[in-house]
Amino acid sequence: MPHDHSKRSTAKEDLRYPAVHFTDEQIEAVGLGFGDYVAKSQLAVWACAVMPDHVHLVLGRHRLTAEKIVIQLKGTATEQLKARALHPLVSFADESGTVPKCFARGEWKVFLDEWDLERTVEYVEQNPVKDGRPRQRWPFVKPVD
Repeated sequence: MPHDHSKRSTAKEDLRYPAVHFTDEQIEAVGLGFGDYVAKSQLAVWACAVMPDHVHLVLGRHRLTAEKIVIQLKGTATEQLKARALHPLVSFADESGTVPKCFARGEWKVFLDEWDLERTVEYVEQNPVKDGRPRQRWPFVKPVD
């Protein structure tokens, strides 16, 4: 099904909080959070692009499901954003100081065959460049073996 910009715009109008658009500093914090989790979990990451409004990752097999890995990555990214006082929705904190989540629920995942891997890694690496941004080089991203 093709992307419908009109429906997406209408949906954004109905959000409880404004749509998140990460700044360069917030993108760096998200990447540092991802790096924290990768180091703890021994997760193989073959490509990563943190964009202002979405993230692309190419991951190797792991003992956890993709869904659980995504939850952990979002959690460590959020911890970094909070620790650096960069959380984009901090102005919407409630009386107890709880800040709304800045990541959407769920994830979109695709399982790749070996022959798709190189093409997909290249796509993810070029994603920032296509958006007029510099190519991202995260220390936790390792070459495919």
